[in-house]
Amino acid sequence: MSRFVVRWAVTAAAVAVATWIVPGIYVDEPHRIWAVLLVSLVLGLVNAFIRPVLYALSCGLIVITLGLFTLVINGLMLWLASYIMVEGIGIRFHVEGFWNAVLGALIISVVSVGLSLFMGSKRSG
Repeated sequence: MSRFVVRWAVTAAAVAVATWIVPGIYVDEPHRIWAVLLVSLVLGLVNAFIRPVLYALSCGLIVITLGLFTLVINGLMLWLASYIMVEGIGIRFHVEGFWNAVLGALIISVVSVGLSLFMGSKRSG
């Protein structure tokens, strides 16, 4: 499998876990699996293009807060992905409120790291 597909699957699984755990994050689509796959793709694109700019602009806050401000940035990226999904694409993926976005981003990060470590341990060479 290509690295992109594995990373996409890991992110999709992490988004699914976040929608299952956080009551303020949900998908109102009849084809929930496809919606979660699309959300993870949009989240990956937002993280690839917008998050580095925000990290560069807020590096002082990140240093002052000993890295905790990255949780705020990740929450904002999840919130932005939700907005793009609803307003731009028409998929009903909702993140209600800032703190739900931060909690969801934290869960997505933890699950992604855990799954990546698990998937990486099976690689040979």
